[in-house]
Amino acid sequence: MPVLGQGTWQMERDDARTAIAALRAGIELGMTHIDTAELYGSGSVEERVVSELIASSGKREHLYLVSKVMPSHASRAGTLRACEQSLKRLRTDYLDCYLLHWPGSEPLEDTIGAFEELRAAGKIRAWGLSNFDVDELEQALAIAGPGKIVCNQVLYHLQQRAIEHAVLPWCEQHGVAVVGYTPFGQSAFPPGGAGGKTLVQIAQRHGATARQVSLAFLTRKPSMFAIPKSSNAEHTRENAGAARLTLDASDIAALDSAFPRPKRQQALPML
Repeated sequence: MPVLGQGTWQMERDDARTAIAALRAGIELGMTHIDTAELYGSGSVEERVVSELIASSGKREHLYLVSKVMPSHASRAGTLRACEQSLKRLRTDYLDCYLLHWPGSEPLEDTIGAFEELRAAGKIRAWGLSNFDVDELEQALAIAGPGKIVCNQVLYHLQQRAIEHAVLPWCEQHGVAVVGYTPFGQSAFPPGGAGGKTLVQIAQRHGATARQVSLAFLTRKPSMFAIPKSSNAEHTRENAGAARLTLDASDIAALDSAFPRPKRQQALPML
């Protein structure tokens, strides 16, 4: 799975042809990890965007395709049914990874049991979690056993580093990849103030852009991945360029100082 993938959240708001072109540009540059969910556009992103991307690219076997089941559908039977519906919308026979979108009220034993059933049937190749804090990760590990949870997808950007206190160390200890969503945050980027100035200065020193520096920082460890969303092919190419950027220790220290993580452990943030 490539370190930099492509998100599709809220892509139902974008022109489908433009969005598909942006995703395809990323695939051509190695961003073959495509993340979607049944929630996105009530299934329309899977059906109108990602399925068309798969069909037009002719590269399904080269993609790492991820989708998610909503907690309200995550009973054992509901998870099996939701996966089948996602596969139908995506017009594919399997998912590379299937996630529980966030912790819900259905027994986690049932969701994980369904994931294992889907994996045994070849409908998914692996499964993971999304928006799980440490106590919830511990519960999932106790149910599934070691080596089954492949990733935890969480909110992570320069101005939101809460996962670094507990979630990231837990995942590293247990061999679980951390996939950061919304890596540029939801406000203006680059941010203003001293932090934004530091980001731009580092970018200029490397002949890179602020977005590339941000992505390089957010994927600075082997356990860390990111899935920026873009419906603009030029922006996608810019994002892909972060894969060629290596920050040195002084860069990381400067960004760490400019965008400090919370002083105390916080509850896991999510969107």
